[in-house]
Amino acid sequence: MSDLIFNKKATFNYEISDTLTAGIELFGFEVKSLRKHQGSLDGSYVTVRGGEAFLIGSDIPPYQVGNTPPEYNPRRERRLLLTKDEIASLAGQSGGSSGGKKASSKAGLTAVPISVYNIGRKIKVKIGLAKSKKKFDKRETIKKRDTDRDVRREFKDR
Repeated sequence: MSDLIFNKKATFNYEISDTLTAGIELFGFEVKSLRKHQGSLDGSYVTVRGGEAFLIGSDIPPYQVGNTPPEYNPRRERRLLLTKDEIASLAGQSGGSSGGKKASSKAGLTAVPISVYNIGRKIKVKIGLAKSKKKFDKRETIKKRDTDRDVRREFKDR
């Protein structure tokens, strides 16, 4: 198992409470592009509509631009492959989406993709149910990261 693309901002902007794994429906040239570590999950989220889960806002460029169909949209919605129970729990915990932009409920949970990785020949997406961090929480994260880095430097020199 190796990460193909990783959403760096997910752990910074959100406090991840629960994770689940989903398959993703892709074209062949999108799979090749992901295996070359091309693509981005920044600003993407998961929504549930009509009993199906979709990944919205992810950017997967074509593998070879000349061999790609002209109507291809790199930021298209991609269907996630989940069981009915997983979709129901995802819709229940994140509130689903009834035409709104993000999947959020009274609890303020959002389903965000954390990473895209492969297991053998299969491409999987790690989804996290997350609560948005406030500005002061983000500052604390930056301070903690800086102090951890300083401590590692000190021990490295000894």
